[in-house]
Amino acid sequence: MSGEPLDLIAHLNARRDELADRLARLDHEARRSSEPLVADFAEQAVQRENDDVVDRLRETTSAELREVTAALRRVAAGTFGKCMRCGSPIEAARLRAVPYSSLCMACLEK
Repeated sequence: MSGEPLDLIAHLNARRDELADRLARLDHEARRSSEPLVADFAEQAVQRENDDVVDRLRETTSAELREVTAALRRVAAGTFGKCMRCGSPIEAARLRAVPYSSLCMACLEK
């Protein structure tokens, strides 16, 4: 392997750890937000908006973590950097931009 794939793998590992940590913090925040609402109606509206934001952040963080984990599984299987649809190599620029990419640009555009 050349240096670039190793750099991408290191980046994926670091990103997985960062996302797992973020998800743990968001889960903690979600548990805390399940406390009873305050009596003030305006404050309740703010609390509910915050709960919605935390829920959306949890969803997007969890989805990205699944993508990164799947990419690391492809590394272990020896298929990292190959398009999951057509088997062609995924463009280096695409992997640098989105290291957990599973499709080449041609398949992505289909």
